[in-house]
Amino acid sequence: MKIVGTDAPEVERALVGGQLACPECGGRLRPWGSARWRNVRRRSDVERRRPRRSRCDGCEATHVLISTDCLLRRRDLAEVIGAALAAKAVGIGHRRAGAAKVPVSTVRGWFRRFAANAEAIRVWFTVLAHDLDPMLAPLVATPTPMGDAVEAIAGAARAASLRLVPVEPWRFASVASCGRLLSNTGWPWAAVA
Repeated sequence: MKIVGTDAPEVERALVGGQLACPECGGRLRPWGSARWRNVRRRSDVERRRPRRSRCDGCEATHVLISTDCLLRRRDLAEVIGAALAAKAVGIGHRRAGAAKVPVSTVRGWFRRFAANAEAIRVWFTVLAHDLDPMLAPLVATPTPMGDAVEAIAGAARAASLRLVPVEPWRFASVASCGRLLSNTGWPWAAVA
């Protein structure tokens, strides 16, 4: 799995041109068919997508190219999940925090997964924020570990926006975590926890 942009023609051009690097060995990725069709829930509707597959010239591993607006193995866009996590961080319950078409059990699952790794997520994004902006003031503590983690993500996204290009916080969280923000396997902050 490799996180890529949301502009499908640009991703295809980069893939065909050999400009995408393998996340495993750094080799060149080449086109390798497509993954299965999937429905991705947005705030108001459902979008049907078929992600591109690629294969590395070096290690011959295959990778699905996931857009930056998604998280690994999640049916909802990162902004939908992020809005629910931000609502929970300020005390809103799972019924009101989720989008209209998202089952309550799904929202509770997001909260459980995020809460289980909240401290490691907070540390990961706080370090990232200070790497992007060494003069950054300390992040403001909140009453909950989940709130601290959400604040760290927002702080890192602000630092990235100031240093690089403007970026939406939950897309930034997807890219910075390699799509694994809510993953229970292969999460990037395993060494921190």
